[in-house]
Amino acid sequence: MIIVLKQLFNIVGERKSIDYAIMPDELSSINGYNFNSPISVKGEIFNRTGIVYLNFSVDFSLEIVCDRCLKELNRDYHFDFEHIVVNSANGNNDEYIVADGESIELNDIAVSDLLLQFPTKFLCNEDCKGLCMVCGCDLNESECDCLK
Repeated sequence: MIIVLKQLFNIVGERKSIDYAIMPDELSSINGYNFNSPISVKGEIFNRTGIVYLNFSVDFSLEIVCDRCLKELNRDYHFDFEHIVVNSANGNNDEYIVADGESIELNDIAVSDLLLQFPTKFLCNEDCKGLCMVCGCDLNESECDCLK
C-alpha cells in the first residue's frame, strides 16, 4: 500500500488512519515462512509539531515447524512498530524511514519490520527436548535408550 505524504509533511496536526490487509499470495516471495492468514495492518501516520510519525501494528498467523522436534504448529503473532518518516536524510541513516518522492510503501515496511521480530529458532515450547540424534524419536513424547 502506497501512502502519499505530501499533505502530512506540510500540515501540522494532519492524520491518516491505516487499516488494511496484506494477502498471503503477496507474501509468496518470502522463503521459509508460510503465512496462513492475511497480515492485518492497523495504525496511523500523523504530523506532530512538524515531525511525521508512523505507528502501526500487525496481526497474523504463521505456520511454523519447531526447529528441535519438527512438529508443525500454527502461531498467532502481534507486533507494534513506531517510526519517524522524513523527506530526505543525509548519508546512510537507519533511524528514519525516508519517503521516496513524498510517499512510502507500507507493505515493504510492515513485512521488513515483522521479519526482524522473528526469533532465530522457532520452538513448540521453551523446554522442547527435540529428537534423539540416534533413533529420531521425539523426546517430548517418549524416552529411548540410545544415549544411555
